[in-house]
Amino acid sequence: MARDVALEKVRNIGIMAHIDAGKTTTTERILYYTGRTHRMGEVHEGAAVMDWMEQEKERGITITSAATTCYWRDHRVNIIDTPGHVDFTVEVERSLRVLDGAIAVFCAVGGVEPQSETVWRQADKYDVARIAFVNKMDRSGADFSRAVEMMKDRLGANAVPVTLPVGSGELFTGVIDLVTMKSVSWHEENQGATYDVFEIPEDLRADAEAARHHLLESVAEVDEEFFEVYAHGGEISVEQLKAAIRRVTLSAQFVPVYCGSAFKNKGIQLLLDAVVDYLPSPMDIGGVEGIHPKTHEKIFRKAQDDEPLAALAFKIMTDPYVGRLAFLRIYSGVLKAGSQSFNATKGTKQRIGRILLMHANKREEIEEARAGDIVAIVGFKDITTGDTLSSREKPILLERMEFPEPVISVAVEPRSKADEEKLADALARLSEEDPTFQVRIDEETGQTLISGMGELHLEVLIDRMLREFKVAANVGRPQVSYRETVTRTAETETKFVRQTGGQGQFAHVKVRIEPDATGRGVSFESEVKAGELPREFVQAVERGVREAAEAGVIAGYSLIHVKVTLLGGSWHDVDSNELSFRIAGAMALREVVRKAGPTLLEPIMNVEIVVPQQYVGDVTGDINARRGRIAGMVPRNDAQVVAASVPLAEMFGYATQLRSLTQGRAVYSMEFAKYEQAPKAVVDRIAHGVVS
Repeated sequence: MARDVALEKVRNIGIMAHIDAGKTTTTERILYYTGRTHRMGEVHEGAAVMDWMEQEKERGITITSAATTCYWRDHRVNIIDTPGHVDFTVEVERSLRVLDGAIAVFCAVGGVEPQSETVWRQADKYDVARIAFVNKMDRSGADFSRAVEMMKDRLGANAVPVTLPVGSGELFTGVIDLVTMKSVSWHEENQGATYDVFEIPEDLRADAEAARHHLLESVAEVDEEFFEVYAHGGEISVEQLKAAIRRVTLSAQFVPVYCGSAFKNKGIQLLLDAVVDYLPSPMDIGGVEGIHPKTHEKIFRKAQDDEPLAALAFKIMTDPYVGRLAFLRIYSGVLKAGSQSFNATKGTKQRIGRILLMHANKREEIEEARAGDIVAIVGFKDITTGDTLSSREKPILLERMEFPEPVISVAVEPRSKADEEKLADALARLSEEDPTFQVRIDEETGQTLISGMGELHLEVLIDRMLREFKVAANVGRPQVSYRETVTRTAETETKFVRQTGGQGQFAHVKVRIEPDATGRGVSFESEVKAGELPREFVQAVERGVREAAEAGVIAGYSLIHVKVTLLGGSWHDVDSNELSFRIAGAMALREVVRKAGPTLLEPIMNVEIVVPQQYVGDVTGDINARRGRIAGMVPRNDAQVVAASVPLAEMFGYATQLRSLTQGRAVYSMEFAKYEQAPKAVVDRIAHGVVS
């Protein structure tokens, strides 16, 4: 089969933003104007195509990233609409890993908000080219230039307007395109499907010319080729300017800024033009780098159909109709339905069942997928998020994604014996879908504990468990996921000896533990002299140490920020084996942690509260009472933005308290920042079994 769209005419883009900036509404308008849908779904009515889950419709927010495909100016645009709530940040992370470009949506009133910064940093991490869209220009208090300045100050972005708004708030009527120097206004009678292009009104011409001059200068500063043309003062054609903006956008030195109102159907067609004109195709990205699974040598695969297969599984989803779906980004080669594929991460091969092109939760079956495509496959059981599919003859391993640790837990238990098996199945499938959702059994109590990124995250997962998987379960109160660490260096010597008539067990190890603020979990090193211990026994000690580190000595929370060094040991020709050294490693870790001043670490959250001026004193006083630290305050219109660091344990029920303090007029957002040593009172309380 030949390609239906040339690779240079493919765009893989994401739509990312802070919660409530209008991402999903923008996506809905894109689908309508490209002819993918025939009516506009509204988020507040629970009718948005991309928010298809029951939980999304009820809450009016995006929870899971949804993929779709549409066409604009003979280009194929694969879109992923990502969530804005910080609890679902994993969805943004894994989407940006496989996308080539992104539209960052900002609210014209709020500007750059906390989650806007988070998603921007995630896009920086994966070198994703961006265009910005300042949405909600029709709202009272909309300020385009302030939003652009905030992008420069807070994000360090070289954000330059390519369109200017004509009016703002209720007086917002259209935009001025600074590339073509024309004014554009949309027809309301057909929901903005058609629009007029005309000369810039005289009263706006001076502002438009100043803004165009700034645009030309900004492009010339970062693009030598365009500087040559600009410096000679000749006439600059639309094509020359577009080509230059494309070059500097692709190199991430420049962010073109558009404006409009998705809800009022203004500005979307120009945004689509910008996607086609300025965001990269897979060919602009050039390909992908990976390593050979065995030799670890670097391999580069070009974005071409005739290269060997390289595809990354970036999302697993359970579909009620077709079962388990794995979403893939194909970087090179061709994937055919019914063909054999090799999972280079796990070293297993399996037949590809069906290949689906997704449109939110609807699907279209296709025979093959090619370089640059984003598709879902059915019937591949042994696959998890981050796995690489490749050809067996020429395997490649692509870089996996890193996911944050969960910070909050609840206990769940089945209501009846019949629900026991269903609960285990539901939890297994949900944790396959979401790498930030973890399940563990508390060894002391036998309780099943589920952990996630926040109260809303767990609330949605529990809701899905009850509705999708029909599991009747009792759910406990949310608990903080503390961690344990040590405060000083200590050493210990441990012998594990067991005689049982026949062959006994013997292992002798000497270990040191020390604080390690640079590491995330437990780092392990061996300083054992050559010949002192066989290599397999050293590896067994490491396994034992890591297993024991899963449950610390104060309250059973896992150890982090520690370095364990194996200093030496001895072994017996007959009685020593890997099991005895594994047990000795675990015993040694528990002993040495007790000597090294163990303490608890608690999760600290970055909290940002937008509060009307008259309530600032009450809100800051409440934050201080919650052991919080105020980091700063910035005025925004007639309100103050209060930034603070607060322990997560003190933030349960905060939404209700904030509403009562401010008569429901303040809003807040919260994201995990770091782990910090807990005060002695907290350590003592938890050590004695009183869990917050």
